[in-house]
Amino acid sequence: QVQLVESGGGLVQAGGSLRLSCAASGRTFSRYSMGWFRQAPGKEREFVASILWIGSMTRYADSVKGRFVISRDNAKNTLYLQMNSLKPEDTAVYFCAALEGSNWSYWGQGTQVTVSS
Repeated sequence: QVQLVESGGGLVQAGGSLRLSCAASGRTFSRYSMGWFRQAPGKEREFVASILWIGSMTRYADSVKGRFVISRDNAKNTLYLQMNSLKPEDTAVYFCAALEGSNWSYWGQGTQVTVSS
């Protein structure tokens, strides 16, 4: 019941910042817990961050704690990932997803983030 489209990816120098957006369509966006995942070349997809639909409680992978901030604007049906102090190892395709029950049921197509050294 939700469609997701990521944007904001691109090329950035190490130490720089980038903000990703995930535009959602559907009448129940505010009722879904949302998350960001990433997949680097040669690696499996990994969890990055999530935010609950109620209370806006957040959770982060250890690798991005203190550097990334997940947020949502329900009025704009948009999920964000503010990425600071970027490192080359952050290079990956970033995906947003919506949680339905215990499953990440809805996914965007991904946006490429490349961090140069």
